[in-house]
Amino acid sequence: MGISPTHWQASTFPGSCQKKISVVHDGIDTDFVRPNKEVILTITTPNGVELNLNRSHEVVTFVNRNLEPYRGYHIFMRALLQILKAKPNARILIVGDSDVSYGSRPDQKRYGFNNWKDIFFNEIKSKLNKDELERIHFLGNIPYQQFIPLLQLSKVHVYLTYPFVLSWSLLEAMSTGCAIVASNTSPVVEAIKHNETGKLVDFFDPISLAENIIELLNDGQQCALLGANARKFAVENYDLQKVCLPQQI
Repeated sequence: MGISPTHWQASTFPGSCQKKISVVHDGIDTDFVRPNKEVILTITTPNGVELNLNRSHEVVTFVNRNLEPYRGYHIFMRALLQILKAKPNARILIVGDSDVSYGSRPDQKRYGFNNWKDIFFNEIKSKLNKDELERIHFLGNIPYQQFIPLLQLSKVHVYLTYPFVLSWSLLEAMSTGCAIVASNTSPVVEAIKHNETGKLVDFFDPISLAENIIELLNDGQQCALLGANARKFAVENYDLQKVCLPQQI
């Protein structure tokens, strides 16, 4: 027998194997990863900017191990053109390194840079003014004790991916009560139900992505409802101690 964390991953095995596979996620600690309305995060960016943030700020978060197309980084960056102009107080917090985890490395001769982070940031830089550029914060990879507060103060968390593995970061964002805007791709749709536990958009549509993020930033009631539903879904389906570990055992 075997274990797969998502139904979509289980479906990629040969039919003769699928009947032997139980779908059980690794699980997350929803008691520790929980909402915190009083959260305060002080963090210094790699280029020396000190940020002091709390729940009153309009924070949009995007998290990858590495910033690359496989996880929709290019789509998110293109959506920022619309978001930053429509929301003059929004701050964009981007977590991730400039290496690659899953996809291929870019051709420096073709793109002018040897990493996807700089390629797609450079694509939008000339279209943004100084204030807009200063509201985009690349944090690099951050320690876990800063990562959870980051999610706790996020108004909208964005998660995009090709059909692949489901990141713990999405489920942790749900567990902290973030309003989620995610790509309508497998296996994301197993956790995000449109207008129930978040919002789903076409992976390749930065305009729709931007519109949905702006809508949530403008609608605190909807933002709170989706976040509460996301938290409830995470607790009921992905809690380590009460759901996933007993099933694994």
